[in-house]
This record gives sequence, structure tokens and C-alpha cells, in this order.
Amino acid sequence: MPAPSLHSPVPEDSPRRRRVAVVGVAHSACGRVDDATPFQLHAQAARRALADSGLPRSVVDGVASAGLGLLAPVEVSEYLGLRPTWTDSTSVGGSTWEVMAAHAADAIAAGHANAVLLVYGSTARVDLKARRRTAGISLGARGPQQFEAPYGHTLIAKYAMAARRHMHEYGTTLEQLAGVAVQARANAASNPEAMYRDPLTVEQVLAGPEIASPFTKLHCCIRSDGGCAVLLAAEEYVPDTPHDPVWVLGTGEHLSHNLMSEWEDFTVSPAAVSGRLAYRRAGVAPADIDLAELYDAFSYMPLVALEDLGFCAKGDGGPFVDAKHGRLLRDGELPVNTDGGGLSACHPGMRGLFLITEAVRQLRGEYPEDRQVRRRDGSLPKLALVSGTGGWFCSSATMVLGR
Repeated sequence: MPAPSLHSPVPEDSPRRRRVAVVGVAHSACGRVDDATPFQLHAQAARRALADSGLPRSVVDGVASAGLGLLAPVEVSEYLGLRPTWTDSTSVGGSTWEVMAAHAADAIAAGHANAVLLVYGSTARVDLKARRRTAGISLGARGPQQFEAPYGHTLIAKYAMAARRHMHEYGTTLEQLAGVAVQARANAASNPEAMYRDPLTVEQVLAGPEIASPFTKLHCCIRSDGGCAVLLAAEEYVPDTPHDPVWVLGTGEHLSHNLMSEWEDFTVSPAAVSGRLAYRRAGVAPADIDLAELYDAFSYMPLVALEDLGFCAKGDGGPFVDAKHGRLLRDGELPVNTDGGGLSACHPGMRGLFLITEAVRQLRGEYPEDRQVRRRDGSLPKLALVSGTGGWFCSSATMVLGR
């Protein structure tokens, strides 16, 4: 179909809800990137995602971005030479990109936009090394945080406290938590983009320096540089793209708490709600899912998300992720974080957009065999679940993607 001009009149609302597909995904240079600015990483990822889609830049009438400057989508759009008529700058930590993708899909389905570019770039690692930023162990002490910050309750301490509660309630062990990191590293071994690919053992995880009890260093995500972009488009653009479409089948969002004192149960994440909504709207169940890409800033996050997303019963997350079972491996019972996740592959900040790109590439079947997820009958996966978590389990957004 002819591409609409950037200066075309705003389209009328669609008389029906259009189907929405992910038509382009890409990363910028990732890992250790010492010679690029965040803007350059945004642009590199955006150009590559458009190239992956096979669509011209002129189809993009929506831009969503966060994490850069004061007016992220404005600054990014200007740098990319775009003048969108739809935008989103939602910023809720690690779940930001799943929330944005859900909003973009709704806008496209309703006819408020035709093609929306989600784009992110960060030089978190090199900025820290150059002392242009700090490690960000706290997000400030103003507003509600004034009631917790004086007690030294850092970001990682909040996750650690939640993990300790799960250990107390359900007998989850340090060895089981370590299994999340071990299996992430095993998945990273076949990913040439991953920062860390050497084999990892449970003993090595446990022997590392303690950061916040019960987390040692290898229970925690790495810090990297990198950018990522995802292009969503209406169904009528799909015939002009080179790949089989990956459809957005259902999404869900949930905000849980800000202060830890307002969190009713440290062993239940907001994914318990966002996941239920996504399943219902997609018309699927946990048993239908072929792979899951879950936010993993710390090893406890996938463990509790797997429970709350219905892959195992509440309290059974420890045995489920135990490394000796290998359930999370690429060829395991439920492949999880098949690129190596934030624990081994990359984590330049708000990693949620990388979860979407990995799910899309797996569903397309574009990886070599040592990297590609297969169903038990040898066929390509049909359904992927993506779930981002923001803050300290403050927010969650979940998507079901399918071929």
C-alpha cells in the first residue's frame, strides 16, 4: 500500500479494531560501547528496526521513548527526523516498554496511529566508568520515599527483602535462587551479543561477594551499554514486510505499590494481575505458552513472576527454577530469557524492550539451531509471553505475542 506522508492529515478513527503486529525489531551495538552517545544508539537501533521491517520511514506516525533527557520522545523524534502525531513517554522502570507497546497497540487498533516506533538507548556502563553518573542505588528521598530513604533502604535492598520473605514463607533456598542465574548464563552461551558467556555454577554464584542479603554479585544484573527498537504496525502494512508477522494478542498492566509498607504481600508481584489480564485478552492459558521473556534485574524476579504468571503454584518457584531440572534452558520445559537475560546478556537500564525483541526473533525462527527454541515436536514456537517489572515490583506489564 502507498506510504502515508508525515504531513498527511491525521487519519480518521478506524471503524473496526485493526490487528497489530510487531514488524521490525533490532538492537544497536550492545555490551561495551565506549564510543557512542545515547542518541547515536537510539538512531542505530531505529534504522536497523526499520530495515528489518522493510517499511519506509515515512510510515512512522508514532514514537514512544523514555529515559533520555527531560522530554524523551520529543528529543528522540527530533534527532531521528520524525514528526509523530502520536506519542508516549510513560516511565515506570523496567516495565516501561511493555506498557508503551500495549498503549501503541491500542492506538493502532483504534486507528489513532498506523506505525509506532519504540526506541531506547543508554550508555549506563560507560557513563558509570567515566563517573558521569552514580550507581543509582536509590531513586531519591522526596515525596513518599522520605519515609524509607533515611533507613538506607536502597533499590537492591527492597528486592532482597522480598526474596528473604519468600525464603521464609516457602523454604526457597539460596541454591534455588542461584539456579536462575546459572540457567540464564547457559542460555547466553549461544548468544554472540551476550556480555558473559562462560559457564556458571551454583557454587560460583553462592561464593561471590554479598551485595544485599541474600543476593551475591551474580544474583544481580550486569550493567551494559546498548539500544533497542521495536516497530509495531497495523495489519494492512504486514504484506509489505519481509517477515511473518508476530501479532500482539493480549496485554495487561498493573500498578502495585510505591512504599514497601504499602505492599500487601512481598511474595506476590504485580504480574499476578497483569498476566491474568493478558491471558484473558489473548484467549490463552499458561500451558499454551512456548517461551517466556521475564525481567531479571535480580534472580528473585523471574522466580516469583513464574509463580504469578501461572507456570507453577505459589511457593513452588524455588523447585521450579532449580538448576538441576534445567526447566528454564533454551531446550527446557519452559525456556526463559533465552538470550541470557539481564543477568548475563545485557542490561543498559530499562531492559524491557529487549524482552520483546528476543520473543519476536524466537517466534520468527530466525536463530541458528543452538540458539532457537523448538517445541517438543520440533516445530517453531507459536506463543511467547513477555513480562516487564518496574521499580521494586511496583509495576508490571505483560504481553502475549503469537504467530
